[in-house]
Amino acid sequence: MNNEILACFPQWGSYSCAFRYLFENGFGVKYLTPPPITKNTIDLGSKNSPDYVCTPFKYCLGCHIEALNNGANCLMQIYGSCRLNYYGELEEKILKDMGYNFNFFNMAEINFKSPKSIMNHLKIVNPNMSILKVASALPTTIGIIKTIDKMEDYIRKNVGFEVNKNEMENIFNEFKQKLDKTYSHKEYKKLKKEYLKKLYSVKIDKPKRPIRVGFVGDYYTVQEPFSNYFIEKELENMGIEVHREMNLTNTIINSKYKKVRKISKKYAKFNIGATANYTVAEALKYAKNGLDGIIHVKCFGCTPEINAQTILQNISKDHKVPILYFSFDSQTSETGVKTRLEAFYDMLKAKKK
Repeated sequence: MNNEILACFPQWGSYSCAFRYLFENGFGVKYLTPPPITKNTIDLGSKNSPDYVCTPFKYCLGCHIEALNNGANCLMQIYGSCRLNYYGELEEKILKDMGYNFNFFNMAEINFKSPKSIMNHLKIVNPNMSILKVASALPTTIGIIKTIDKMEDYIRKNVGFEVNKNEMENIFNEFKQKLDKTYSHKEYKKLKKEYLKKLYSVKIDKPKRPIRVGFVGDYYTVQEPFSNYFIEKELENMGIEVHREMNLTNTIINSKYKKVRKISKKYAKFNIGATANYTVAEALKYAKNGLDGIIHVKCFGCTPEINAQTILQNISKDHKVPILYFSFDSQTSETGVKTRLEAFYDMLKAKKK
C-alpha cells in the first residue's frame, strides 16, 4: 500500500466504508474517511463557492477543504447529467487558488469508451496501481454498498416501531465500524451474515396500518442526512414507516432507468434531467401503492427537480396523495423544517383516522 498517498471522497450517506475498501484494497492507497458533516463544513464550502451554485457543491467543497486540512493529498469527484458534471473542474480551480497542493481524480473527464482514458485517470490516484487489484476489490465494494442499502431500507421501515429505542441504529453503526477494519471478502461476508441476523432480530411493535411516507428528491439531498436536516430520522421518531428507493444500488449498480422512464412516461414524456425522472416514477409508485404522503426534497436552484415539482402536483391531484416540498440551501431554518414536518404529520394522522 502506498502510504504517501492519502485519498478522500466527499461525505455521502453511509458509503464511506465502501469507498475506503475500494481505495485501500483496490487502488492500494490510504483512505481518509471524511469527518461527519457539520455546520463548519457547509460554512467552509459556502464561503469559498460562487453564490448561486447548488448546495451539494458547497457540501462537497467543504468536505474537501476539511480533508485537505487533515492531510489528504488526492481528491475524487464523480460526474453526473446536470451541473454535477462541472463540480470537479470548478472545485479543483477553487482549491488550487486557495493554495492547496493535491492530485484530483475528476470522473467527468474520463472517456468511458476508451480503456486508455480510464486507465490514465485511475493512475491519478496511484501511478503504481494494479488494474487486477482494482477489479478484484470491486465485487466486495459492490457487496458492501448493497448490504448498506438493504440494511438502511429495513431500518427506515421499522425503526419507528422498535421496542428498545436506538437498538437498530447501534447495530448499524457497529456494523459500519467493523467494516472500516475489513480487508477481505471473507471478513465482509461474515460481518454481513452476523449483522443482518442481529438487525432482523430486533423486536418491533408495529401496527397493522402505520402511516407510510415516501421520500423522493435530488440525488445528493435525499441521500445525505445532514443536507436534508435528518428528515428521515424525524419521521421515524414520529412512528412513520419511511420508503426511499433512491440509493446507489437502485441507480448505479442495478440501474432501473429504462423501467423508470416507462413508469414515468404518462407524466414525463421526456428526460427531464439528472434523477428527476426517478423522482416522478417513485412518487407515482408510492401514490399507486397507497402511501399516506410523499415528501420531496431538493437543493436550492436544482432545475431538474424544479421541473419535477410541477409533475408531482399533477400526481398529487390525480391520486389524492398529499406532497410536502422542501428546498434546502445553506441558510434553511431547521426550526422551520421541523414545524412543517409536525404539521404534515398531524394532517396525515387526521386523514388516516
